[in-house]
Amino acid sequence: MTLQTPPEPFGRRAEIAAVESLVGRVRAGHGGVLVLTAQPGLGRTALVEYARGICGAFPPARPLLPARPVRYEGEGPRLLHADDVHHWDPASRAALAADLRRMPGPAPVAVLLTFAEHRVGADEFAGLSTLRLGPLDDGAAASLLDRLTLGAADPVVGAWLVREAAGNPRLLTALVAALTPGQLTGRAPLPDPLPGGEELLGDHALRVDELPGPARALLLLAAAAAEHEPDGAGADLALVLRAGGDPAGLAPAEAAGVVVAAGGRLHFTHPLLRRAVLRRAAPGRRRAAHLRLARACRDRLPRLTQLACAADDHDARLAASLAAAAAAHRPHAERSTALARAAALTPHTETRTDRLADAAEAARLAGDPVRARALLARTGTVPAHGGVHRVRGLLALADGPADDARESLLTAAALLPPARARRALIGAAEAAWAMGDAAAYRDALTRLPPCDDDPLLEAYRTGMCAVLAGHTTEGHASLRRCLAGLRGAGRAEKAGALLRAGVAALVVGEVEVACEAGVRALAAVRAYGPEVLLPRALEHLAYGELRAGRHTSARAHALEGLRAARRIGQPNVAVSLHAVLALAASVEGDADACAAHAAAAAAGAGPHGLAQAATLAVWAVARTELAAGRPADAAARLAPLVAPGPRRGHFAVRMLAVPCFVEAAVQVGRMTEARRATAEFTRWAGATADGLASAQLARCRALLASPSKAAAAYESAVAHHDRLPGEFERGRTQLLYGQWLRRRRRTREARGPLRDALVSFERCGARAWADRSRAELRAAGEAVAGEPSPGPLSALTPQQQRIARHVAEGATNREVAVRLSVSHRTVDHHLRNVFAALGVRSRVELSRLLAGEGGSGVVTVG
Repeated sequence: MTLQTPPEPFGRRAEIAAVESLVGRVRAGHGGVLVLTAQPGLGRTALVEYARGICGAFPPARPLLPARPVRYEGEGPRLLHADDVHHWDPASRAALAADLRRMPGPAPVAVLLTFAEHRVGADEFAGLSTLRLGPLDDGAAASLLDRLTLGAADPVVGAWLVREAAGNPRLLTALVAALTPGQLTGRAPLPDPLPGGEELLGDHALRVDELPGPARALLLLAAAAAEHEPDGAGADLALVLRAGGDPAGLAPAEAAGVVVAAGGRLHFTHPLLRRAVLRRAAPGRRRAAHLRLARACRDRLPRLTQLACAADDHDARLAASLAAAAAAHRPHAERSTALARAAALTPHTETRTDRLADAAEAARLAGDPVRARALLARTGTVPAHGGVHRVRGLLALADGPADDARESLLTAAALLPPARARRALIGAAEAAWAMGDAAAYRDALTRLPPCDDDPLLEAYRTGMCAVLAGHTTEGHASLRRCLAGLRGAGRAEKAGALLRAGVAALVVGEVEVACEAGVRALAAVRAYGPEVLLPRALEHLAYGELRAGRHTSARAHALEGLRAARRIGQPNVAVSLHAVLALAASVEGDADACAAHAAAAAAGAGPHGLAQAATLAVWAVARTELAAGRPADAAARLAPLVAPGPRRGHFAVRMLAVPCFVEAAVQVGRMTEARRATAEFTRWAGATADGLASAQLARCRALLASPSKAAAAYESAVAHHDRLPGEFERGRTQLLYGQWLRRRRRTREARGPLRDALVSFERCGARAWADRSRAELRAAGEAVAGEPSPGPLSALTPQQQRIARHVAEGATNREVAVRLSVSHRTVDHHLRNVFAALGVRSRVELSRLLAGEGGSGVVTVG
């Protein structure tokens, strides 16, 4: 007979390892005991079944029974198990615990017990090896859901089921079983609340049933009071007491581990405990609790929400009052809760859909996209509802293909009245921008009706449309009016307007103004919300700081934004932030970090069509390749982005990468492409007000200049930089100038620009670029303070040392020539002298010699 290993329970690797270790000890002739504890439904029994299945050649596993002693003498390897030992009578539990403590170590018997947490008698097994099972993480729960539904669950429905199951596999199984195929696949609206799991909730409620009456009454009021609060906020203890809760009931409830009182709030220790208290209460008691809370509420919205919870059926008047109260300024999470309750009371289908769409929008603004999508799922298939399409499109803008988001938002704009269509069209424009579709971006802005009530938005709309139509002067004038209005505004601006102002500032070349707008937008979001804009505000600020040369600040803000985007559920913003982090790393010289962030950006940008993030990521990697002395790789990577054609980069970013491409292309002899890119960059620099563009253009012209004119061109480029902020770009121009001088054997003249480049790179933290400057200085015959000893290469000239290290890395002579800006023949000549001076006969011997330097011979490329 062939024994088959049972399937592993999802998300239980640590627990499975503990069970396998227990069985392994028995196979080796030793004994062991393991006690598994968990909340109901987390899989204790599944682990016992797994243990039974992996026993292999053991005699059949044997259950332990109450009032029977544990026998292990002479039985050979065996697994003894007992599930739910908390159900045993106290005497049997005590006897079992005593038997286990007396069990001889050499006995080849494994004993596996399971025990529910917080049950009477748990202390009887103190001192025995115990493992606590926690809830499944979302990934494991999603995998279990796929198995239960054979992958047929709609993603929106699946995400809500995972949320509602709270990591409990038994509850997730019950929720899936209670839904119809149409509800699971999204073809029918989701019920509210979700059915299923009554038996499991009953198991959770057993802890409450054992408490005295005042404690149970207090817990029912607390569970009901949390209904008008955001998830996880708990209940207002003062409200519970005003509604008639007995303070004497709090101590036993806390002692039983059911609730925790802190900061005037009452929190259930597990969300399923609160749900169990509400679901297990008789309808009449539950309704009475809500009515008592409604009378005790001092604010209108919580009072109406509690009345809605007490309602037995549709109530159009109460629903209208609740929706009107929710429309007042309140935290978005509370507004969403109230609107969802109002929708449940609404008998009219279209009005109910309106309120569900508004509730979903409030949840989105609160940074809860899972709840927002679940609320939309309650509307069913509503093909012609502008509010539903608008929220769906805005959700896709943060987590979905940009083209899908644009189409949904344009559909919404066509269905909504002009005032409500505005945000949909702005969102459609944002989607087109992310896609890199300039025509679609302009089309969305053109569809916006004149924004007479919002002069800043009108200035932005007309300015961007004009710039994209080629009317640069007119467009810049409008965008500057937008910035002028921003400077005169107060400190309570809307974050969205500030973010648009930051974009306008970058378009007209006001980089510092863009950073100021980003700082103010971030402050506005933190002070006034909405939470959903936090990752985007941090992204805009970080990008502005990159353009301003403040790379350290940019990295810090981008990392904060990345954490916020993951927490709120905005993968598309996370993709953009990875691209920003890749750019920051490319300046700082961290090639590994740059590659990791660029790969993450590319992985998300491709499926969702995020051309801007993809372009930035490619540019970042190319910049690290330039820093590492691999111009051929950088030129090949950038060429499709800067050249005309279908593979070109994002319309707002591609010109920024041209100076990198020209530098790389010139070094590898791709002169025609470099001249063509410079010609287009010349036209762009003439149209933009970005001062840095003029300095970069002067650098490109110097790279392409004839030998008789190059020195003057480099001097002109350096003079441009001297009038502008931005250490990194200044250092790059000085480095190229110094390299050009040294290549023409003007080594004494080269040292000045190279020293200046080193200082610039050190000031902005560009480590790899600073290393290049040091290497060039050594090649120019100047010792650099703090440099390590060349070790076995001490007998070589600086140029020979550089060639030796590159060759030891595995570079061919031609690759070394490109990296060092010398001819192939020069490398051949120096390499022969290196071999002779070091007494080696091959590249392999040279690599072995340098490998023994113990880290002192790290290659410094130039």
